[in-house]
Amino acid sequence: MRGIEILEKIKSKPLPGEEAHALFSPAYRPKFDMDLVLKKIPKLAAVNVMLCMQNDEWHIPLILRTDHPNDKHSGQISLPGGRYEEEDANYEITAARETEEEIGIEQSAIRFIRALSPIYIPPSNFLVYPFLSFTKKNPDFFIQEMEAQKLILLPLQTLIQLPIPAPTKIFPTSRGVKVPYFTFDGYDIWGATSMILAECRELFLYL
Repeated sequence: MRGIEILEKIKSKPLPGEEAHALFSPAYRPKFDMDLVLKKIPKLAAVNVMLCMQNDEWHIPLILRTDHPNDKHSGQISLPGGRYEEEDANYEITAARETEEEIGIEQSAIRFIRALSPIYIPPSNFLVYPFLSFTKKNPDFFIQEMEAQKLILLPLQTLIQLPIPAPTKIFPTSRGVKVPYFTFDGYDIWGATSMILAECRELFLYL
């Protein structure tokens, strides 16, 4: 199947949303009604699941977040992205701007495929709008050290082949409860990042 045909299939697939998120959702996480979430006046953000070609294989860049005392997700693995700013015309712009700021990929080199399902993150009161995109082959990355300690390139095929149901583990901020996660390159990936990636995984299954 050609690349353009794959993209068209991904664009037309129904988003699994909560069903996919639940594959990596903590047991204590309830279903969130969007109207109730908006009443909490959440902070708004966007993240980018960006496909890039490395060694003739599609990868997804992730970052190991820099340790900050006021960041509830400090030191965790996350997708490039960040807070929506008033000057951003839309959430795509936020995702592209933050991708350039954090890992050095110019906004003009990012091609968005589609929006993914929004996800609410209670500990930080963020409502996050994820996007799926791709960029040119073998991009040059530049890490902003104030935001990220390390770049991690997750092969798309590794994501697709993750075992389901996922193993569980207690993390320092998981309230003493075991939560689903997966490990890549020695790093544990869980929480909102794994939930967003789970939806991306579902879109690529059976293509």
